[in-house]
Amino acid sequence: QVQLVESGGGSVTAGGSLRLSCRAALANPSAYCFAWFRQTPGKEREAVAAIGGPSQTTYASYVEGRFTISRDNNEKTVWLEMNSLKPEDTAMYYCAADRRICLHFNYALNPTGYDYWGKGTQVTVSS
Repeated sequence: QVQLVESGGGSVTAGGSLRLSCRAALANPSAYCFAWFRQTPGKEREAVAAIGGPSQTTYASYVEGRFTISRDNNEKTVWLEMNSLKPEDTAMYYCAADRRICLHFNYALNPTGYDYWGKGTQVTVSS
């Protein structure tokens, strides 16, 4: 069974930075692709970024250039470095993992491609 635990959320002012972590309890992390999604009340969950191999990443257009996703298989951890935060980045951020999505990485920003989800960490950006 795969368990994902997010941490690192908090409250910052616009222009600030946060680094989210996703600790994955699974046997073979290198076999999984990971992603970050976010959701605000009343809205659908939206993509943020995804990572396969170390150089295989993809980003939603609204975060590209500001956010960076990375992973360390030995640490079983995925990070999301968020810079130049905006009030519209306020959301609950979720970590997701799946093995099959690695074979179709061009769909890695689609939340339906992931079977395993964490419970989320709240990010609040004030103006």
